[in-house]
Amino acid sequence: MNAIISASDLAAELAGNHPPVVLDVRWQLTLAKADGPPFDGHAAYASGHVPGAVFVDLDRELAGAPGASGRHPLPDLDGFGAAMRRAGVSAATPVVVYDGGQGWAAARAWWLLRWTGHPDVRVLDGGLPAWEGEISADLPAPAEGDFTPVPGATGLLDADGAAALARSGLLLDARAGERYRGEVEPIDRVGGHIPGAVSAPTTETVGPDGRFLPAEALKDRFRGLGAAEGTEVGVYCGSGVSGAHEVLALAVAGIPAALYVGSWSEWSADPSRPVAVGLDPQ
Repeated sequence: MNAIISASDLAAELAGNHPPVVLDVRWQLTLAKADGPPFDGHAAYASGHVPGAVFVDLDRELAGAPGASGRHPLPDLDGFGAAMRRAGVSAATPVVVYDGGQGWAAARAWWLLRWTGHPDVRVLDGGLPAWEGEISADLPAPAEGDFTPVPGATGLLDADGAAALARSGLLLDARAGERYRGEVEPIDRVGGHIPGAVSAPTTETVGPDGRFLPAEALKDRFRGLGAAEGTEVGVYCGSGVSGAHEVLALAVAGIPAALYVGSWSEWSADPSRPVAVGLDPQ
């Protein structure tokens, strides 16, 4: 199954006899600023969205409360399931997710739905900016879905698992290179990376238009970073959002990967965990 869908294919499916459920997950990482309010995804959604799309709040419905497990830990699965059912998600109905174009938030929803057992979830490649159809301000009231999340046995890493994978396989750090190297750290307690992790900014998986590079180009990139045939691959980022985007890019390339959801926000909060800095993974 493809992990992404083009805008033209989504338009065709929405016009067909069995349209997918569409989720709008517009979100931005907003640092504390004195010059304005934080980004309001619901307000952006209400002002215009893909017709029939339902808004999903990343901070409230795709993540738990910030704490020792990171800034965007796993949500309570009962609450997550209830939110998906309210949005009309059913096990037998395809789901398409989009955001404002960056792809990170949509990938987080994609990853959670896939990890909890939904068999058919895709991300709109390029997000809302790629959509060329009608934009609607109508607020739909979908029929209740029947999706019940069941956590997967694989695909999820904790801190110890990430540390082990950095030694036994390939652990990719999806953050910007300067954060990996420890030159800057605008959010978390300390800069640097998990010892053994390889720098792989997820921004390098897309073109200027925000759409993913071709699958073969992505495969070449990840192979060059060490994702050889048979190598176990994992990804982390700051808080399990942009890392989900890199897991999605790996899926487009045909390479399965696990996500360390707690990511650097969990790892760096524990002073007992080692921190590496500079270009050298170790």
